[in-house]
Amino acid sequence: MASGRRYAVGVTVVPLSAGSEPPEAASWREPETLPQMLPSGRTAAENAALLRQITAAESMLAGLRVQAVVELAAARPDTADRRVGRRAEVEEPGPGELPGVSEFFADELALVLSCSRTAASTLADECAALAERLPATLAALDAGTLDWPRARAIAGELGWKARAVDPAVVAEVEAAVLPEARHLSIRQLVAAVRRELAARDAAASDRRRADAERNCDVTVRPIGDGVSELVARMPHELAEACRRAVDSDAWGAKRDGDDRPLGVLRTGALADRVLQSWDEPRPSVTASITVDVPLTALAADWSGAEGGPAPVAFRPGARPAPTAEVDGEPVTAAHVRRLLAQLDAIGLRAPAGGSLRYAITDDAGGLLAVATDRELRAAARRGCRTHPAGGGADPDGVCRCPVLEVPGPVDRYRPTPGQVRYLHTRDRTCRHPGCANRAVWADADHVVAHALGGETRCENLCCLCRRHHRVKTHAPGWIHAMAPDGTLTVTTPSGVSRTSHPYRRRRAATAGRSRDPGPPLLSLTAARVLTGRPAHPPDPPVDDDPPPF
Repeated sequence: MASGRRYAVGVTVVPLSAGSEPPEAASWREPETLPQMLPSGRTAAENAALLRQITAAESMLAGLRVQAVVELAAARPDTADRRVGRRAEVEEPGPGELPGVSEFFADELALVLSCSRTAASTLADECAALAERLPATLAALDAGTLDWPRARAIAGELGWKARAVDPAVVAEVEAAVLPEARHLSIRQLVAAVRRELAARDAAASDRRRADAERNCDVTVRPIGDGVSELVARMPHELAEACRRAVDSDAWGAKRDGDDRPLGVLRTGALADRVLQSWDEPRPSVTASITVDVPLTALAADWSGAEGGPAPVAFRPGARPAPTAEVDGEPVTAAHVRRLLAQLDAIGLRAPAGGSLRYAITDDAGGLLAVATDRELRAAARRGCRTHPAGGGADPDGVCRCPVLEVPGPVDRYRPTPGQVRYLHTRDRTCRHPGCANRAVWADADHVVAHALGGETRCENLCCLCRRHHRVKTHAPGWIHAMAPDGTLTVTTPSGVSRTSHPYRRRRAATAGRSRDPGPPLLSLTAARVLTGRPAHPPDPPVDDDPPPF
């Protein structure tokens, strides 16, 4: 349109036969980006028209996505599942669990679209509703006269939520709201759908409320900088009552002279009401803490316990400050000491009812070993079995033999406690790409099945939540492969591959067992530095049983 030139934005679908190429394939070159293809210097009216065309094109693409999702679902019948009829342990199918479709379809769709399983389940339900129950809405989407946010708002209200509503009633509601849908905001459109549905099916509102109450829960959502949101989903009247109680407590503290911001006072009031720290019979709050200890952090000029000599630096280099992580949030050593002080556990010891473990890492962050405080001290007392009298092969006379390392393989199916602890520390979450379920609730799964010769060793084990463990075991066509550094590649039956990396990657293929002369795992010197004991000469070895590694 600028300078006499006219242009438009649209969607063109060109069918190609199998193995064929576009006519211009021989002279194909990298296309220009859209901003480069369109003339610059557009007027405000031209940009407004362009934006309307883009919205219509996005609507058409959304209609095409609906068709693709529905057809992919049709290609995954539940009859192909290896255990027909054994769905996940739920009372009834939820959003995204379509009748006659594999229970693992949403998991595949999530990897195809690189989104969460929740988002994939919601999309599958919306697409099924548009294709099966809302033909007029889908037609408007295909024509570009209704945008995707409004189409999905209608589908969200008349899809799984209205699964018990007569299809004729759904059609009447669609006919009532669709003509004005494009002129309403999303909130107004949702309210209109609910109003029309309640007028035609009074029981629908009661069913929706019951569904919503069954989904009530309390979750924690980290937002960064050491702060998280505590989200409580509950009936509206209960939420209002909780808010009034917390607000009243906060204003009371303000009247008593507390000059902190009112929001901070509300937060403290909520914590006091929930934790009730004054109630003696209640169990005290505790924590499970993992302290990351880089090997280079042990090369500092620290003094040994009880006036012993300073430990010999067994690995040269600058010393980074030791760091720790509390439930996923990175904190400094000072933060850890403050937390432990609040939990009556001074000096990096396990809090009452909780646990403390050390994750020994190399310079690149590779996980070399995991040990509790008791196991670390036992290794320091036991010393090196190869050099029980002290000394070693190095010119400085310091023994560098490893006393802690990656748990070794076992000749059985069930992993050892040491292997499980190592996996939890290495993986932190379920290793299925995109899944954030905590490893402590996950299964230690054999990547190469034990029945097919897979060893029970850390290099062949990873954490999978029960949901994705079932995907790997019972869904046909899925491929799982793990690289030596712990990177897991998952390939869907449709050929889409996604990867996930362990939170703490391993070093070499065998994490220190290879013949490549890399840095030591955890030498006796390192163990003594961590436990505050003199590093050299070593104490006489004690005939303790080795840690359960």
